[in-house]
Amino acid sequence: MDRMWSAVPAGFSRMLRFGAVGLLNTALGYCLILAGLKLGLGDIAANMTGYAGGLVLGFFLNRRWTFGRAGGFRSGTAVRYALAFVVAYTANLTIVVAAMSAGFVENPFVHLAGNCLYSALFYLGSARFVFVGAAKDTVLIAIDMKSPGAAT
Repeated sequence: MDRMWSAVPAGFSRMLRFGAVGLLNTALGYCLILAGLKLGLGDIAANMTGYAGGLVLGFFLNRRWTFGRAGGFRSGTAVRYALAFVVAYTANLTIVVAAMSAGFVENPFVHLAGNCLYSALFYLGSARFVFVGAAKDTVLIAIDMKSPGAAT
């Protein structure tokens, strides 16, 4: 089993971890939205509460597990994470609004396209802008390059 996982490129396993974190923060966010609606917060406040909770969970899980960052909290990383979210979410909304302008109203495939773009941009932003520096995946790649075939 270890040999099978050692053949998986580090970048691919990181993308899988990012996806798993996305599922967890989506589940938490949705639960918070439902709880907020049950408590009478209304659609907007409940939605904002859910997204905020999901983003916080996603930040810490991605920071530690997906991108292998340890150590103390740095506010600059959180600010970059928020910026990556804003860019990705804006791209998502741009697709939805453009599709609506073209007559595709309440079309689930439009939202799927927007979500795919959001996920790709948020991953790239997280990998290239937010969680930059020496990660454990980078170290593993360097070890693999020095000794091909060696188990890590």
